Amino acid sequence: MTRRSTVLAVALATLAVAGVLTWTLSGDDSPDGKGGSATPSVTVVIGVDAPLSGDLSVFGAGIKNSVDLAVRNANRTGHVPGVNFEIKALDDQAQPGKGQENATRLIADDKVLGVVGPLNSSVAAAMLGSFEQANLVNVSPANTNPALTYGPDWVKGAKSRPYQTYFRTVATDADQGPFAARYLHDEAKKTKLFVIDDSSDYGTGLTTGFRNEFSKLGGTLVGADHVAPTGGDFATLAARVRASGADAVYFGGYYTTAAPLSKQLKQAGANITFMGGDGVFDAQFITTNDKAEGDLATGIGAPAEDLPGGPTFLSQYQTAAYPEQAGSYGAYAYDATWAVIEAVKALTAANGGTLPPNARAKMPKAVAGLAFDGVTGRVAFDQYGDTTNRELTVHAVTGGVWKSVKSGRYTP
Repeated sequence: MTRRSTVLAVALATLAVAGVLTWTLSGDDSPDGKGGSATPSVTVVIGVDAPLSGDLSVFGAGIKNSVDLAVRNANRTGHVPGVNFEIKALDDQAQPGKGQENATRLIADDKVLGVVGPLNSSVAAAMLGSFEQANLVNVSPANTNPALTYGPDWVKGAKSRPYQTYFRTVATDADQGPFAARYLHDEAKKTKLFVIDDSSDYGTGLTTGFRNEFSKLGGTLVGADHVAPTGGDFATLAARVRASGADAVYFGGYYTTAAPLSKQLKQAGANITFMGGDGVFDAQFITTNDKAEGDLATGIGAPAEDLPGGPTFLSQYQTAAYPEQAGSYGAYAYDATWAVIEAVKALTAANGGTLPPNARAKMPKAVAGLAFDGVTGRVAFDQYGDTTNRELTVHAVTGGVWKSVKSGRYTP
């Protein structure tokens, strides 16, 4: 993710005038979180579940750091009088089984009143049942599988919210797939698509939305296949794609698989447009794929520097000197954390200035009723727990870097 060299004082002043992020702009602005308010008497822990090791740790680290930054800001300004926030970050290694173990650990800690994460939809699916039973609220900055909020029959048009404790600050594949389909068909003028996914919940959810919308637009699906997320030899598939007559490939999965797939398609002579979802939108897709020029990817939301509170967020993040970049989900993780913080504040205020003893059970309803201005814009949730701010962006590899080519809100 690119950074702006905006002077912090200017960014803070500008945003303060605009009324954005006023809850982070008072008191001591030092990144170490010292100063600003009296020592709180109650500790509330915000859990973080993300891949902090392995191939996807580039995303997970940005999520964890952004949660940490939000907590620092809340503590520094004394946003919730009498409450000190801490984080408890656990590594799920992008594995559902590990995520389930982490869910059990977080539930067992009575001080945990909310969890931010996970990154992967498949990991979320393994955790959410436990969170629901424990009344532990979970706000994800990255999950995009529609089934997590719409239920398993969403493709058939039957929506039923399965988890009252689950929310997310990003658009879903029900938005992202169709958004990509409209771009390829209406603007890139592609009419024959070969669709591939990595067999994951994320990948198949993404391609389902894409295929339905592309067909509605009058496009033709000339082929489809599934690949293993750990696969690296795509010679046979590349030959099939070339023979299909496709003028573009749409891939549902992550950059770890997309990079070698894109490269081998072009090496096989299939020099056609390659497009993926937000799992492809990462710098490592380019650094590991010398054939990436011209490839496309949708990004959830908009680049951080283009968000309403983006300049301040990036400046604070840089000042805090985290070793990793905030990444694609950093700003959304910050707002997810702030949703937990605002819910704690609402419960405390409603209980005469002290946290109620049954705070965990009351958190889901408190989060559901929130509406505030965050880094990403207006933060609020619909009846399913999905964000009401469904902005997406198409990015293209141009000159060896990702550049935004189209942003907008998806409306069904």
